[in-house]
Amino acid sequence: MKMFDVYTVNDITITRGEGSWVWDKEGTRYLDMYGGHAVISIGHTHPAYVDAVTEQLGELGFYSNSVVIERQDELADKIGRLSGKENYQLFLCNSGAEANENAMKLASFHTGRPKIVAFRGAFHGRTSLAVAATDNPSIVAPVNETDHIVFVPLNDAEALEKVFAEQGDQIAGVILEAIQGVGGIQVATPEFIRTIRSLCDRYGAVYIADEVQCGCGRTGKYYATDWAGVNADIYTMAKGLANGFPIGAIAIAPHIAPKKGMLGTTFGGNHLACVAAIAVADVIRRENLIGNAAEQGAYLIEELQKMPVISEVRGRGLMIGIELPFESADLRRKLLYEEKIFVGSAGKTVVRLLPALSLRREHADRFLESFRKLLTAYC
Repeated sequence: MKMFDVYTVNDITITRGEGSWVWDKEGTRYLDMYGGHAVISIGHTHPAYVDAVTEQLGELGFYSNSVVIERQDELADKIGRLSGKENYQLFLCNSGAEANENAMKLASFHTGRPKIVAFRGAFHGRTSLAVAATDNPSIVAPVNETDHIVFVPLNDAEALEKVFAEQGDQIAGVILEAIQGVGGIQVATPEFIRTIRSLCDRYGAVYIADEVQCGCGRTGKYYATDWAGVNADIYTMAKGLANGFPIGAIAIAPHIAPKKGMLGTTFGGNHLACVAAIAVADVIRRENLIGNAAEQGAYLIEELQKMPVISEVRGRGLMIGIELPFESADLRRKLLYEEKIFVGSAGKTVVRLLPALSLRREHADRFLESFRKLLTAYC
C-alpha cells in the first residue's frame, strides 16, 4: 500500500525538534517560523510537555467518555482562567474542523434555525458543514453543497446587515475567523466584530469565533476576538491547544444549555490529549507566552514594514502575513533551501509566519536578516 497522494511536500524529512529549531535526517538545522500550521505553541519538545505526556502514558493512555475523566475538568478550569471565560462550558473533540462542525451544529440546535453566515476568504475545515462554510469551491464535494451557508464579504457591515434584515429569522449563527489564516492573514476590524455581536444579539443568533488558528494566545490575547472587546457565544480551538497532540475544543457560553447526546466523540477529551493541553496551558501561563507573542510579533511587524518591496504586512502577534507584489514561491523556496528557514504561504503572494509563541528575539532577527537579504534581489 502507498500513501494517498494529496499533499504537496518539501523534500525534507524532519526527525527532531527543540524550541524553534528542527533538524532533518542529515542533521541540518532549520529555524521554524511556521510551527507546522500554527500547531507548535510552546516550542518543540518542551521538557514539561514531554514529561507530562510520558507520565500519563505510563499510567493510562485512553478510556472513553463513559467514565469520569478528571483531566477534562482540570483542562476546562485552566482554559477558563487563561481566557477569562471561567463561566463558559467546554466540549472536547479531536480537530479544528470537528470543533467548527460541532459549533455550527450547536448553534442550529440552540436556535432551531438552519442557516449559517460565513465570510469570503474563510477556511473552517474539511468536514461536511465546515467545508461548506469554507470559501474554496475546489475542496467542496457535491455531497457538501448546501444552501444553508450564506457568504458575506469580510468587513462589509452593510452587506451583513442586509443579510440579517432579509433572513434574520433563519440565521442560526455567524462564524468568523478574527484573522483569516488560509485567506491571507486578513484581519476583521474591531468595528466589524462588534457589528456581528450586535446583530446576533438583535436577531437571537449565535456568534461563533473560529479561533482554531488565531487563538490560544497567538495574537497577544488568548482569543483574537478579544481585541474587539466583545464575547462570542462559542469559541472553537485546536491547533495550538496541545502543541501537536490532536485535540479540538469548543468553549460555550452559559446561556447555551447542553442536552444528553446532542454532541459526542470517541477520542475527544481522552487522557493523553487532556494532559498535553494542560501542560501547554501551564507553560503559556508560567512563561508568559501570550505577552511574548505580542512583544515579538510587534517587533517583527515593525521591522518588516521598514523593508523595501513588501506591499503590506498584516496580522497581530505571531500571526503575520507578508504581502508581496509578486508570487512568493521562489522566495519561500530560497528561504527553506538556502537560508534553512520554514515559513508558510496564504495564496500566491503572501508569506505566512506562525512560529511558536516562545519565539525569542534572536530567532526573529535571524529570520529578518535572511528575509531582508533575499528581498534585495527584487529591488
